[in-house]
Amino acid sequence: MTGIDTSPENALTKYPRSRDLLELALGYGLILSVIWTENPAQRVLYWTAIAAVLIITLLRRESPKTLGLTGQGFLSSLWIPAVAALLAAIGMAIAHHLHTLHFDFEQIILRFRFTGYALWALVQQFLLQDFFLLRLLRMTRNRPLAVVLAALLFTLAHIPNPLLVTLTLVWGLIACVLFLRYRNLYTLGIAHAILGICVAITVPNHIQRHMRVGIGYLHYHPHAGHLRSHHN
Repeated sequence: MTGIDTSPENALTKYPRSRDLLELALGYGLILSVIWTENPAQRVLYWTAIAAVLIITLLRRESPKTLGLTGQGFLSSLWIPAVAALLAAIGMAIAHHLHTLHFDFEQIILRFRFTGYALWALVQQFLLQDFFLLRLLRMTRNRPLAVVLAALLFTLAHIPNPLLVTLTLVWGLIACVLFLRYRNLYTLGIAHAILGICVAITVPNHIQRHMRVGIGYLHYHPHAGHLRSHHN
């Protein structure tokens, strides 16, 4: 084990667990409302959800170390994105053989907007680990249960996309365990971005529907030529 603090559920807090429940319900409710609302209302709800999560996080005054936002644990967890890159390379090789690889390197940069997706992947890890998992740890005082519940919340936010529901359940469980082990959000975000891009360029669009979830998945049109919001 490393010397990284991995026991936020055992730390003393002046806040009752009911506050964690209220914050979790509010934040998750706003996230679901964004996913299942059409534009232009969706844009308003999106920024409302971002602001709410940010304000709730700042008011909680948790340390950057607790949130996994320091450099601690980064080097020791670099194997995580390395494994993700290896899996992505294998996936791309298989997709090339099956003729389902539908982006070359230049198109990844120009059309998938790699930087934007990488930031979105980090945001998703923040929501999964810092917003869901930490609150569930304090509420349940049970690590395995908190990990499962956090992964389930993450998974339910990807309904009704069957591919993403499956993948996010697996990744959610793994990512939560790794976060508690290394307490570093950055390597998880990098790994998420690598794996997400791999899925987007190796799985046919008619199956993954441009990585859409919620109402965007239901309204998917096969001739849409660009990736929209709510990617995994």
